Amino acid sequence: MFRPEVKRRPSRMRSGIELIEIIYHTTVWQLRGTHSSAVKGLVMNVIQAALVLTIFVVMFDMLGMRRVKISGGDFVLYVMSGVFMFLTHVKALGAVSGASSPTSAMMMHAPMNPLVAVVSAAFAALYSQTFAAGVILFLYHAVLAPVYIPDPVGMVGMFILSWGSGAAIGLIFYAAKPWNPDLVGILTTVYQRANMIASGKMLVANSTPAWLRGWFDWNPLFHTIDQARGDMFVNYLPRHTSVEYPVIVTLVCLMLGLMGQFFTRKYASASWGKRR
Repeated sequence: MFRPEVKRRPSRMRSGIELIEIIYHTTVWQLRGTHSSAVKGLVMNVIQAALVLTIFVVMFDMLGMRRVKISGGDFVLYVMSGVFMFLTHVKALGAVSGASSPTSAMMMHAPMNPLVAVVSAAFAALYSQTFAAGVILFLYHAVLAPVYIPDPVGMVGMFILSWGSGAAIGLIFYAAKPWNPDLVGILTTVYQRANMIASGKMLVANSTPAWLRGWFDWNPLFHTIDQARGDMFVNYLPRHTSVEYPVIVTLVCLMLGLMGQFFTRKYASASWGKRR
């Protein structure tokens, strides 16, 4: 009668299902952002992607850069291949680096933890960018010109790899953010803005001189964009980029980010923010 009740620990399957459920609800919350609903957030993201695409198409046309494209390929699809990969990369990086930190008020709730915050932020960025790319491609196919992609599986793979590399790099910024939020925020913004040019989305790697290509080879996004163009156009075969390089960079950044996050969680304290 007076024996203490021993609370049974939930099974691993139940814990896994509960974790997935928490990630799902947090992802929906991330999609809503500052909007009243997730649908409105998705629509605004589509409009933003369409505006960026339109700006680049108009800019290329005004600068006479229509000749800088894949021979025989659709010029708008050529621009899309760079813009969609770029937006997915930088949005994933920004979402992960800006996720709730270990010292935030959200982490005081028992089910919430940094893993849920990072994973949900990354999935929210992937979902919103996939939705935007799908809607824009469908409208372009239905209204302007038919879209034919010879290797859609490979193109989607490069899209996922662009997202994964951005999320992995963002994890490094996320792990360093509690130590100096202002500096890490500046570095994150600098990296995102630098990729407007450093991604090489305005270049065709096969026709770029070696001395100029050396300025972009370090960037995994440069490789995924060029490889995606090889999947999107029949008459283009990437010769100076590879799939292995962005995969290796993603894995290395992921491991560095996880180690940094593990180290930060050991020393992070809510009092850090009080002295600022």
